[in-house]
Amino acid sequence: MLVLLSPTRALWRLSLFLLWTALVVPPYAVLMGIRVPNRWLARIYWRGVAVAIGLRIIAHGRPAATRPLLILSNHTSYLDIVALGSLVAGGFVAKSEVGTWPGFGTIARLGRTVFVERKRASSQRGGNAIHARLVEGEPLILFPEGTSNDGNRVLPFKSALLAVAEPSRRRTGKAAANADSPTPAPAPKPTKTVATPPVTIQPVSLAYTRLDGVPVGYCWRPFFAWYGDMGLVSHLWTLLGLGEVTVEVVFHTPLASDSAGSRKVLASHCHRVVTAGTAALLGGRGVETAAVLGQEVGTPTAALDL
Repeated sequence: MLVLLSPTRALWRLSLFLLWTALVVPPYAVLMGIRVPNRWLARIYWRGVAVAIGLRIIAHGRPAATRPLLILSNHTSYLDIVALGSLVAGGFVAKSEVGTWPGFGTIARLGRTVFVERKRASSQRGGNAIHARLVEGEPLILFPEGTSNDGNRVLPFKSALLAVAEPSRRRTGKAAANADSPTPAPAPKPTKTVATPPVTIQPVSLAYTRLDGVPVGYCWRPFFAWYGDMGLVSHLWTLLGLGEVTVEVVFHTPLASDSAGSRKVLASHCHRVVTAGTAALLGGRGVETAAVLGQEVGTPTAALDL
């Protein structure tokens, strides 16, 4: 397969992206500032971005209608944001470094992305923010691999990231003062457990399958995947100079977070589903195969509606 890079195409697409962003972001920021529901506009924005950069999105199935909803997807590239943002009226969970990226960080903040610190001391705060957003009814998209990869595989899911899907969270009051202190210790605030409904977990498989309608082979996937020490600017410029890229997304059968018994079991199950679905897409084995893979690896609920 011969890949032709066109600087003219890259410049044209970059111009369209910047123009579209300049048109949509100001009204979106206003709606966000006055607290008017604006997730519909976010989806329109990402769909416009997909058109501008030549990204064709094919969805198999649809996001679950139940709330709270946490979507777990494999992660290959920043293009994943465009694809999933076009299909799901929700926000993303991202590492805090993304918020510092020029341009992309601003867009992420306007999109109500929940930024999570890697430091243990800050992880609880990030988990609380994610949980609060889920309880409000806003779907969130999480990449449980914790990083992107070359697009040829799915890395293990980090079960610790699924703590936000637990059916209840415990808030503790202030600890009592030191017993040796001469000042009588005030009575500690009682521990309060806030019960919440089980979070619906929906595994999602995502793969870049075609370039200008031609199936993408193993050695060409780094053109779409962004990982390791790849430079963002150079990678983006190369990507914009390619032809039409097709990304396929499979929404697998959802399940309740409390149906697996533990976070590790839940992470392992979702990893198997996503891995099988991604392999089916990369292998070109058809929509029907990818759609039913959730049941083949043990999903306990009904098949997807296509």
